[in-house]
Parts: sequence; C-alpha cells; structure tokens
Amino acid sequence: MFNIILKVISIFFVLYGLYYALTSIFAFLKPKKDGVKDLKNHKFSIIIAARNEEAVIGNLIDSLKKQNYNKDYYDINVIVNNSTDKTYQVSKKHGAKTIKCPVPVKSKGEVLHYVFNEFKNRDIDAYIIFDADNVVHPDFLKAMNHSLNCGYKVAQGFRDSKNYQDNWISGSYTLFYYLQNFFFNLSRKKINSSACINGTGFMVEKRFVEELDFNPETLTEDVELTTICACKNIKIDFVKDAITYDEQPTNFKVSFKQRLRWSKGNLQCWKKYHRDLVKGFIKNHNISCIDMYLNNLAAFIQVVSIIALLCGFIEKVITTKVVFSLVGMVSLLISYLFTVIVSLFVTIYNKKSVVGMVPGLILFTLFVITWFPINIVSLLKKNINWDHIGHNRSMDIDQIIKSS
Repeated sequence: MFNIILKVISIFFVLYGLYYALTSIFAFLKPKKDGVKDLKNHKFSIIIAARNEEAVIGNLIDSLKKQNYNKDYYDINVIVNNSTDKTYQVSKKHGAKTIKCPVPVKSKGEVLHYVFNEFKNRDIDAYIIFDADNVVHPDFLKAMNHSLNCGYKVAQGFRDSKNYQDNWISGSYTLFYYLQNFFFNLSRKKINSSACINGTGFMVEKRFVEELDFNPETLTEDVELTTICACKNIKIDFVKDAITYDEQPTNFKVSFKQRLRWSKGNLQCWKKYHRDLVKGFIKNHNISCIDMYLNNLAAFIQVVSIIALLCGFIEKVITTKVVFSLVGMVSLLISYLFTVIVSLFVTIYNKKSVVGMVPGLILFTLFVITWFPINIVSLLKKNINWDHIGHNRSMDIDQIIKSS
C-alpha cells in the first residue's frame, strides 16, 4: 500500500512538472504584432504604499517624473502608513502628492483598498502600483498606455533588479523573476493567455477595480488579484517594456520571512478560491484557472513531493543497503547543471553581467531548496504577519540604465 501511495504521488509530481515544462516552451514562439496605434493617452494615478522608506522613496519619485509621457496625464501619490521616519517629508520634497493614511492598515493590500475607495471620484483611467524601493524605466507609462489601448484591464510589467550583484541571495531573487518573466509570463503572452501579477510594477483599470470592489483578504494581494482575474476570465497582459527595478533582499533571515509570507498567502488564496477556479475552468476552459490552482497549491505540492522522494530513498536504502548510487549521483548532477544552464540563459537573454551573477547562478539551486522548510512552516503555522522589509539601496534611474 505504501509503495502504491508513493507511486501515485510520484506520477502526480511528474505530471505537475511536465505541465509547467511544456507550457514554458511557448515563450520561444515568434511574437505577434498587435497592430494597435496609441491614439489615446490615458490618465494614470501612480500609487506607492510607503512605510519607513526615507532612504529610497526619493529615487522612485524622481524616476517617475522622468517618464516619457505627458506630465498632465499622470500623478504620483505616496500613501504613508505606520511610518516613524521622514518618508512623508522626503516624498513631499521630491514633488509627490503625499497622504498620511488616516485608517489603520497592516499590509499593502489594505492600503490599496483605502486608496481605491478614496480615489473613486478622480478623473483617471487606471492605477499603477509600485513599491517604495523601486525605480522605473522612462518608458514604463508609455508601454502601459499601449496595453490599455490594446484593451487589457490588468497588466504586469517586467520586474528587474537594481542590486542583483550584491550577493547570492539578491542574485537568486533576480533569477527567480527572470525565470518567471520568461517561462511563465512571456509564454502565456505568446498563446494569448494570462500573466501573473507579481507584487509591483502593475496596472489595473480604475473601472474594473471598482466593479470588483477589490478588498484583499490574504497576505498576497498580487496573487489574490491574479486569481480573481482567472476566475472571471480576465486576461492579464505582460508588458516587457514596462520595466521596474526592484531592491532584492540580501539577508537570508529577511528572505525567509518574505518568502514565508508568499507561501502562506498562496495557500490562503487556494483555500478561498479553489472552487471558483474549478468553476471558471469548466465554464470558460481558461488555462489561467489551472495555472492559479497549481500555483496557489505549490507549497503543499512541494512538501508532499519531497517527503515522498525522501521516503522512497529511505526505503531503497533499507532494502538494498546502498546509500549512494552512481545513477542517483549523476541524476542530481544533471539536474543541477540544467538549472545553471537555464539560469545562465535568462541572464544572457536579459543582457546582464554573467560575472556579476555568478554567486546567484551557482547557488540558485540552494535558494530553491530553502523553500522546503519555508513551505513546511507555511503549512503548519496558522498566523503569519506582514513584516515590513527595510530598504536602503539608493540608486538613480540614470545610474541603473547606464550600468545595465
């Protein structure tokens, strides 16, 4: 009976991997020209939720003021919440409309809910959401305007890093986003399916978010919005020319906490929306419903799969008395080298310094492995808080573009 259970789990894990492997191939398809002319300049409200971000918020605002877009068609709003430093003063000094959040909030999702209600009467077409530590490419709004003109209600930009060369952790985060950008978001774009919102640098149409009355109830408002879009058969655009440069963690303890929140938030989304995702797939035959069902359940799938593999390994050691086998060692080596090669490909594809990415390339596998204990904690721990992550890497957009 035990062997049957292990085989069933193994088969499911193989099918799970094959699904993502096969769908990722579409990223290599030739892109289609949309033929849409940007006859309309849409009005944007840029929203930045900020808590103790005095060291970095100025660079973000400055980069937004350098957009190659009509300055009369966007405004910059910093929503300061739970702040004990000079974030408010720095934001005003750099020319942003700065608001002290008047209601109690514990997460970015709650800040966004406040903003969407407060800005209902504003004459705007869409919101653009950034984190305070970001800096933004000058063509970001131009690219998002094109997405709106193509008819998309929600769009995700390209998430890049401003400190990918710091150490193996920041390098691994960068590779994680490059892999997601190429093998998931771009592949979905090529088959006219839906990308994923991944935290920052995304757009949502004002009318659409008001129809949703979007009020995130999980730790991951980005995943929750993506899941809702899948259930409602709303396609999320991937806009590779709308580039956001993000500050990645360099400390493992900070990384552990952040990824723990991600894993727990995904599980919360699965618990809340799994029935709606099944109904959405049956009704609309929407592949995005499968994507989000599996994505939100990823922590559980990884933990069960690895435990099954360990149990199978232990059973084999007990029955054969062989701890290490040549086939097993070669398989592990091939898997590791394949990960390095794929990571190297996305590094070169995104025109980044291979030398600067070496620590991340070598240790990205370790970064992925550390998700195992993170996912175990996410499954066992009931309450996980939204912890603020401090940022201190002050970099000007011109400096980043010059070094890229």
